[in-house]
Amino acid sequence: MASTASLEIWFVTGSQHLYGPETLATVAENSSKIAASLDSSTAIPAKVVWKPTLTSPEAIRDLCQEANSSKSCIGLVLWMHTFSPAKMWIAGLSLLRKPILQLHTQFNRELPWATIDMDFMNLNQAAHGDREFGHITARLRLPRKVVVGYFEDPETVAEIGVWSRAALGWHESQNLKVARFGDNMRHVAVTEGDKVEAQRVFGYTVSGYGIGDLTDRMAQFSDQEVARLVSEYRQSYSIASQHDRADSLTVAARIELGLRAFLTEGGFGAFTDTFEDLHGMGQLPGIATQRLMADGFGFGGEGDWKTAALVRVMKVMAQGLTGGTSFMEDYTYDFSGTPKVLGSHMLEICPSIADAKPSLEVHPLGIGGKADPVRLVFNTPAGPAIVASVVDMGDRFRMIVNDVDVIPAEHDLPRLPVARAVWIPRPSLKAAAAAWIYAGGAHHTGFSQALTMEHMEDFAAIAGIELIRIDAETRLRDIRQALTRG
Repeated sequence: MASTASLEIWFVTGSQHLYGPETLATVAENSSKIAASLDSSTAIPAKVVWKPTLTSPEAIRDLCQEANSSKSCIGLVLWMHTFSPAKMWIAGLSLLRKPILQLHTQFNRELPWATIDMDFMNLNQAAHGDREFGHITARLRLPRKVVVGYFEDPETVAEIGVWSRAALGWHESQNLKVARFGDNMRHVAVTEGDKVEAQRVFGYTVSGYGIGDLTDRMAQFSDQEVARLVSEYRQSYSIASQHDRADSLTVAARIELGLRAFLTEGGFGAFTDTFEDLHGMGQLPGIATQRLMADGFGFGGEGDWKTAALVRVMKVMAQGLTGGTSFMEDYTYDFSGTPKVLGSHMLEICPSIADAKPSLEVHPLGIGGKADPVRLVFNTPAGPAIVASVVDMGDRFRMIVNDVDVIPAEHDLPRLPVARAVWIPRPSLKAAAAAWIYAGGAHHTGFSQALTMEHMEDFAAIAGIELIRIDAETRLRDIRQALTRG
């Protein structure tokens, strides 16, 4: 996955000429120190770059246009050190296409009660300067995040960090290319959608390719190259003797080499396939897809390009955080005890969510009509997670996100040779599943133990799409009323 070292968040401070050069010099000094403090935090995954104080409509407009044209700028943090009349911001903000966060802070943590005078008051006016700025962003109906707190407090920095990751995801979405090998699974509704509208809303492009394009690329690899990858499989994973089948491993390795080359050479960050369109392939891509996801590619099964793009965006947002991110599916339920979900897929779960060294296994699939595919089998560690879905509602896109708690499987699964996760949805399976179904959520999801509901809320706000939140506080009646109003 590409490094974020070259990406920037611009720290932008507003004021006005009314206060004179001495005050403006102090504003610049203080704001540069805040920017440097934020830049030093490991919670913010991009470089924080200080920009000179903006004091006129022309300067604001120029800065916004500069941000739009910058390939490195992924968003702006805006702060009004003094009072900055908001009519100055209308032209610039109306042009701006990058995400914004309004930081409501001030340079001093405490008031100097014994010495405070009007000079101090005139300099430190964020308490009402930010309200003036907040009014114009609300009036212009701009998507933005507001963070309130002292700039050195861990909670404040953490909130900025969450938004920064959403901005990273949005930057990726604007540049993402998704490759579809074959079409959608026949007669399935939720994996369909308007690709043109998706490009308008999210920025990413979706392009289709025949399986022959992929098999042609697979054929270009030598037997020696294939053998080297098979050797890597044997070194990287646990393999019982009955699964160490050279014929199956060789086919799987050639598929991975071809897929990886096709995607890398074409600049694709995500892809889909379907078991209904495998002509010329020896087996359904299993381990190939799993290993590509582990390296940061997004994936969606059965032609699900929306989920493929979502998984890629979530992986970019989660870089450097503890926990993995994967394509997932709510597969089946256990209604005994505390009702829970067994999440899995036929083959394609990312080993970034494995609780231990995966086991490489070869088993019949029972679908697709091809040879027994190679796959990695593992469980998922316990802990909080989210599952997220993006669906096309015909007139708009909707994101649905559910907080879940992954738990250890209560029993062994000796006859289920797939990667899997077991979780209890919040507030309960009964309420969460009903809310998900009322909202029209897909059966495919992006699953993450690195990201939180707040990350996805910030991304949905930047994208300007509807978000349905299902968490511990969810009441089904409220969800139904909200959906009725929508």
